[in-house]
Amino acid sequence: MRQPSARSFDPTEHPHRRRNLLNGEWVLVSPHRTKRPWQGQVERPPQENLPSHDPQCYLCPGNERAGGFSNPAYDSTFVFTNDFAALLADSPAQEISQGRFFQAEAETGTCRVICFSPHHDLTLARMEGADIRRVVDVWAEQVTELGGRPEISYVQLFENRGAMMGSSNPHPHGQVWANRRIPTEPALEDREQRLYYERHNSPLLLDYLHAELEAGERIVLESREWVVLVPYWAVWPFETLVLPRAPITHFPAMTDAQRDDLADTLKQLLIRYDNLFETSFPYSMGWHGQPTDGGQYPHWQLHAHFYPPLLRSATVRKFMVGYELLATPQRDITAEQAAQRLRQQSEVHYLTAGS
Repeated sequence: MRQPSARSFDPTEHPHRRRNLLNGEWVLVSPHRTKRPWQGQVERPPQENLPSHDPQCYLCPGNERAGGFSNPAYDSTFVFTNDFAALLADSPAQEISQGRFFQAEAETGTCRVICFSPHHDLTLARMEGADIRRVVDVWAEQVTELGGRPEISYVQLFENRGAMMGSSNPHPHGQVWANRRIPTEPALEDREQRLYYERHNSPLLLDYLHAELEAGERIVLESREWVVLVPYWAVWPFETLVLPRAPITHFPAMTDAQRDDLADTLKQLLIRYDNLFETSFPYSMGWHGQPTDGGQYPHWQLHAHFYPPLLRSATVRKFMVGYELLATPQRDITAEQAAQRLRQQSEVHYLTAGS
């Protein structure tokens, strides 16, 4: 192997790899590429002037859904079983095996939709704190209910925000998928957290948080109970990790104070996202907590991932293609640069800053 140059290494200028502590994978950081010109895809900005109620929206109160069912006239959150669920509770449960090269397993479960608000024109960033707190409670209720079923091993809470991240409807909503087996990403995180705990007798993410707080350069915002940071190994340009300061293995274990503070922390983070490029920021986010299969998980620490695709502006996004698909994930701006830009954003939403 050719030896690297003797020049002094600068992580803000020179390519390097960073290891993801949670899944064991690597990301290539190429900060010098931020200087390249862009002549690629330019996205259309999302529509900002949505109505409070859209009679054509299948998630609005009182409307008929795509599956033929009608929504009640709900005035807060509303949860229903997805009319086109990816997982079915009544699928055949027998194991499937087709030999050495063609392996498959039956998978069962259920999928639900969580309408965050009856108002079609809102996002979590623009909802009142009390209404976001209600969403937090619903997340906990769903994990408690579905995770308490003996046939469910993992409950995944997530939200796809914006058409750029695959959302088929602008109405504020998220989803919950409950699986018979632990899915791939949580299983990888379980492995890495378990290995660390066996070596150090301490949860990985708690120790990591302490190190990040000491370093300070990737912190986006702090509250009494929660910290938002750009992880050292971030793949998406403005990816963030939401971590509790105290040991919490899963969503239902949160205290009232932690839930109140989380609602406020989420609002502050999402306002910063929107203010960055003055647009309704697209993202995929999800909560990872301990599996619900009855095992022992003292090594787990609850956390949320935010994966936003925007790179340079409201219309230029990061594409995961080519090298990312065939070799390893790659990013241009460093995690430290991304955290600084988010940290500098106002806590007042740009749509209301002038009023």
